[in-house]
Amino acid sequence: MIHERLFVTGIGTDVGKTVVAAILTEALQADYWKPVQAGLTPTTDTAEVRQLVTNLVSRFHPEAYRLQLPASPHAAAAAENIRIQPERFTLPHTTNSLIVEGAGGLFVPLAPGFLLVDLLAQLQLPTVVVSRNYLGSINHTLLTLEALQRRGLPIRGLVFNGEATPATEEFILQHSGVPALPRLRPEPVINAAVISSYAQEFRAFFEK
Repeated sequence: MIHERLFVTGIGTDVGKTVVAAILTEALQADYWKPVQAGLTPTTDTAEVRQLVTNLVSRFHPEAYRLQLPASPHAAAAAENIRIQPERFTLPHTTNSLIVEGAGGLFVPLAPGFLLVDLLAQLQLPTVVVSRNYLGSINHTLLTLEALQRRGLPIRGLVFNGEATPATEEFILQHSGVPALPRLRPEPVINAAVISSYAQEFRAFFEK
């Protein structure tokens, strides 16, 4: 039985964190938790992952904060006269594997003096980092990995999302020393069947 408790973050927004979180949830038949959801329409990340996951084991735990405005969590909270409290973030009680999905990148502010990376340090979970290739992504990826390493936070692996760019990926892996998880290829559509197919590849990685 594979047992993993992982935090999924990205090098920025729109790099594929939610898709990777869904794949990991399906691969490990894990529970899923999104601590902070900023923006409730047209859907939430929890609702999206729930639609993509087909196993009957996974449970979807309620967010600690559900904020209306699709913005940085500290700004979305301020718009509702809410101050995000670090002590409210406690891991859901479960004996199952658990996937926790962050919001944006590591330095997204949750509250004054409290960044997403501070939440990760508080939760003490190994991290899966999602990277997508674009001009500047080497810098953003290495900065993300270095920020985790300098804080002594464990990194479970790196997921490259999109067209393969061997020179870029090889440099990042060699420079950082971080292992690569299975990659995500460009997909015309993301649905439960696609998630299930990737889940088999990821499950094989964790069974090694």
